[in-house]
Amino acid sequence: VQLVESGGGLVQAGGSLRLTCAASGMIFSISDMRWYRQAPGKQREMVATISSDGSTNYADSVKGRFTISRDNAKNTIYLQMSSLKPEDTAVYYCNLLAFGGAANYWGQGTQVTVSS
Repeated sequence: VQLVESGGGLVQAGGSLRLTCAASGMIFSISDMRWYRQAPGKQREMVATISSDGSTNYADSVKGRFTISRDNAKNTIYLQMSSLKPEDTAVYYCNLLAFGGAANYWGQGTQVTVSS
């Protein structure tokens, strides 16, 4: 399985970005997918999750501003980010989890920078 993130960049506070994570392999549709982020000097934190059945969960810090979605036909997940804040600045990583954690894959990350 390979995960490739894209869509990061520089945006002003209050702006929007959409991140994309494209997965290879045959297990995408049965996998739980997650977006994590890691800011400089901080631990990696979970941002949003979407299970194989489409149920979602969000970190409190992004609720109401970020939306995670998936397209099983395209083996892709998305993270729509709106009302961005400087504290959202981080490298965003895509994570695939399946088979009770036996399958656990990460993408290379995409940088999101929000200027004030």
